[in-house]
Amino acid sequence: MADQVPIEKGLFTWPSEDPRLIGSRCLDCNAVVFPAQSGCPRCAGDNTQVKELGTRGTLWTWTIQGYPPKSPPFEGDIDNFEPFGVGYVEIHDEVKVETRLTTANLDELQIGMEMELSFVPLYQDSDGNDVITFAFAPCEA
Repeated sequence: MADQVPIEKGLFTWPSEDPRLIGSRCLDCNAVVFPAQSGCPRCAGDNTQVKELGTRGTLWTWTIQGYPPKSPPFEGDIDNFEPFGVGYVEIHDEVKVETRLTTANLDELQIGMEMELSFVPLYQDSDGNDVITFAFAPCEA
């Protein structure tokens, strides 16, 4: 079995029993951002700390990516490209996260629905590792 590696170190806790996205909170104005940043985009301060984000949120908006993104950064087999959902999920009224969605089925997505964080293989790297990224999936009804 191939090893699993994160698409980018520091983006989420990996490996982990309870993986989370890693954001940051400004200690001056309380703004939360993702991914983590050393400076605050709201107040321009640099008094931030790392914050693990929640695993559930609300689908704020979405669309279907129907064609392969430019490469780079896209990695993968363009000839066997499959459309995927992409959207913004608002986590705990703190931060909106741009994210891949686990479904591209129009009938399964609705603005305002509850979503849950998951992790999916994106492609295999040159060493044969499964490169893992985060995505959000519709919560079970």
